[in-house]
Amino acid sequence: MKTRHFDRIGNGGLDFTELGFGTAPLGNLYKAVSDEDAAATLDAAWDAGVRYYDTAPLYGLGLSETRLNRFLRGKKRSDYVLSTKIGRVLRVTTPDKRTGIGKFFDVPSRMEVYDYGYDGVMRSVEASFERLGVDSIDILLAHDLDIFTHGSKAASDARIDELMKPNSGYAALISLRDQGVVKAIGGGINEWEVCQTLAERGDFDLFLLAGRYTLLEQEALTSFLPLCEKRGIGIILGGPYNSGILATGARPGAYYNYTEAPADIMDRVNQIEAVCKKHGVRLIEAALQFPLLHPNVVSMIPGGQKPEEVKANRAILDVTIPAALWSDLKAAGLMRDDAPTG
Repeated sequence: MKTRHFDRIGNGGLDFTELGFGTAPLGNLYKAVSDEDAAATLDAAWDAGVRYYDTAPLYGLGLSETRLNRFLRGKKRSDYVLSTKIGRVLRVTTPDKRTGIGKFFDVPSRMEVYDYGYDGVMRSVEASFERLGVDSIDILLAHDLDIFTHGSKAASDARIDELMKPNSGYAALISLRDQGVVKAIGGGINEWEVCQTLAERGDFDLFLLAGRYTLLEQEALTSFLPLCEKRGIGIILGGPYNSGILATGARPGAYYNYTEAPADIMDRVNQIEAVCKKHGVRLIEAALQFPLLHPNVVSMIPGGQKPEEVKANRAILDVTIPAALWSDLKAAGLMRDDAPTG
């Protein structure tokens, strides 16, 4: 598998495989996955050449990190890149009060406590080290500072201020990077506008942007991605299928942005898929390869709950996409003219 070297500040940098692995599904997101099936999926990713793994305390309330612990044990530390996140501290609670009831299944009884302060970052990192069982973490990302998570722009702005105020969480991230505890810092966020705000207010290296630069959506090209190009900021792309609709097509019940797709999205996806078919390309193939054409994208992390899903994603990278497909999508007004495609 191809790799992309990233070294924004001259500290040796990191080598990302173009296909990474997002471990939220292995935190029993939406359904329980057995330990055996989780291990088989991670093994399939490794066998496919995947060497970048992303996790977070939230994913399964620690379960994702502990499953990575078993998987990574015995592997040479220099052979893979690992990211986790800060912004939540997990506290023991009773099963009826745990975070994520109806969203995460068969997970520890833990309650999330948002904490983007200095001590909160340090506590979160220490707990992640213990759950992961590793000697180093490559990337720390401030998690879920967006409107999607906190419910309003005012609430999102308040959390950003909490992170960025003097001697708070941002200072902790900078300190950890300066000490060499981590190689890079950034944000793991659902909205490009929030990523841009952080990029304008601090010295961040990478952003994990979920679902907001895809075959279906390219509004991040308006101002955020040009800023990243100017400042050498790397992008990890989560959610390249926009929660599923770019993998399944606009079939009844298709998901977009974590919920059932509205009619306008269904119509647009149908139009995109029709152009793909003219070129003998499956929608899922175009969707997975498109974001990698942007020069600042270092990896994509579609995730997966089954070995077959991982193998299928890996096979898509070898498919040749004709340049005329991108040209036709632009001509039809289904892709921004400024989207990099070559």
